[in-house]
Amino acid sequence: MDLLPKRARFSRLSAFVLGASGVFALATGVCAQSAKPNAQGDNSNAQGNNGPIVQTTQGRVQGFSTQGITEFLGIPFAAPPISTNPSAAPCSPTNLRWCPPVVHAPWLGVRQATAYAPICAQIETLGVFAGPANNNEDCLYLNVFTPNLGGHQENEKENEGKLPVIFWIHGGGNLDGETPGYDGSKMALQGRTVVVTVEYRLNLMGWLAHPALDHEGHLFANYGILDQQFALQWVRDNIANFGGDPNNVTVGGQSAGAEDTGIAMLSPLDKSLFERGICESFCPSSNFPTLASAEATGVAFAQAAGCGSGTGPSVAACLRALPAAQIEALAGTASTATKYVIGPIVDGTIIPEQPIPAFTNGHFNHVPLMNGNVEDEENFSLAITEYFESPREPLTAAQYENYVNTRYTSPPYPEGTAAAVLAQYPLSAYPTPQQAWDRAGTDPGICAERSVDKILASQIPLFVYEFDDETAPFYFPAMPGFAPLAYHTSDIQYLFPLWHGGPNPPSVIHALDPRQEHLSKQLVAAWTNFARTGNPNGVGDRLWPQYMPTSELWFIENLNPHGLTTLTDSQYAAERHCAFWGSLAAY
Repeated sequence: MDLLPKRARFSRLSAFVLGASGVFALATGVCAQSAKPNAQGDNSNAQGNNGPIVQTTQGRVQGFSTQGITEFLGIPFAAPPISTNPSAAPCSPTNLRWCPPVVHAPWLGVRQATAYAPICAQIETLGVFAGPANNNEDCLYLNVFTPNLGGHQENEKENEGKLPVIFWIHGGGNLDGETPGYDGSKMALQGRTVVVTVEYRLNLMGWLAHPALDHEGHLFANYGILDQQFALQWVRDNIANFGGDPNNVTVGGQSAGAEDTGIAMLSPLDKSLFERGICESFCPSSNFPTLASAEATGVAFAQAAGCGSGTGPSVAACLRALPAAQIEALAGTASTATKYVIGPIVDGTIIPEQPIPAFTNGHFNHVPLMNGNVEDEENFSLAITEYFESPREPLTAAQYENYVNTRYTSPPYPEGTAAAVLAQYPLSAYPTPQQAWDRAGTDPGICAERSVDKILASQIPLFVYEFDDETAPFYFPAMPGFAPLAYHTSDIQYLFPLWHGGPNPPSVIHALDPRQEHLSKQLVAAWTNFARTGNPNGVGDRLWPQYMPTSELWFIENLNPHGLTTLTDSQYAAERHCAFWGSLAAY
């Protein structure tokens, strides 16, 4: 069976996806995923809920407490970004699709915050990492996990000992993803932090440039980023009442969430809203679409949607009147993305310039940063590819060679690059074609990120790492001959317990074994130490060295042979063939 055409469809998807000591005791059973509600609960006054009540700027919310953690789920941080009257003035209260977020209306009484809210519209492009697929636009909600509330908080005066805050942005290529799988209770309890997870508009709902919208006099194009910034402002205004320190906020995320964390560093609109950043596979290291190219894509989308090729107000009204289901259909299908979804855009204000020039010239918010990756990033895209094959079959040598000849063609690569890659990563050096593909697809991204690290190291405190646990549980179904290793997203479950990618089924929840749990505790301690002080090490512990121009060391997170270890930059670069990729100017 010829599988090559399907493989080729995922070359662009890979760019979306990959382009994320001092241990406290952990209470047993705190983080069971199965105990979490997964749909919006009743927002009226609930009978029998004695959970803490907290005052927010829009009204009171009541959460629930369990084994040392209080959770507040499904708190609205902005008004629903929907257009019930598309003929109304753009960005008026009844016409908010493709507009910056606005304040949610106050509510009376006590709003129940005991169940996750409906997630943002998405299409399951990433297979088991997604969904469920839906057309919901009323999705601007966040969740708070705090160990600092023990009793009834209503009317309680501001107390001392506020905790550091971790504001987490989920991944999913800015196409898919959701917060219900990200249980923040482990980092909250073990690391004594307040964890906030946030929903934001995705795919075409979150990233669309079109002259008809962009000339309306409001911030435009990067609506998903504006959602995240608005949620950060909500945290600054409200988190003290949940036990968090509004002046000690760490923004972090994985994959697209890491990219968006990097955008928080790049955007002047995020200045003063956070103090530290965590990029888990990876901070931005390549160019975003320009406004001109993004607007051309937006015009093509409008034509495909039946709104014509014009650029005036009538086109904007037509776009806002489209059924959400039609927009999601144009955003993609379960197995591929269309050309209309482009992600973050250099619009000139929210994202003023391309990442590398901005980092090089110091045009960014200078905050301490943790930046890292997993050893086998590409295996996630390969797993998605094989997941959608019928029948599912192991990759062949011919498919690997086709991939290299397709991806590493010129331009942008110099002539002869594909042959050079095949020589650098010969099939004879790897157990299977899949593992050769993994390295040839992973290493250039890692080396590009290493170049970003070198730019940043002289400007900010920087800690770099690689997650290398090749035994990490795999939440995809079993696939013939597939070796997931330390695949992209495999590290999430070490920070958010029993994380499983998406709906279950088809994804499968796997608990960590004792050795993996030990590594998990070490990583949670590092992440929360960093949120507290800007240094992932505990007091007196210098296991994780700062990455500096004069002493560049990589922190390696693994079970074998010695657990947490370090590599010199030159050792790490040799393992990832960075001299080879640098010679191709592949970054």
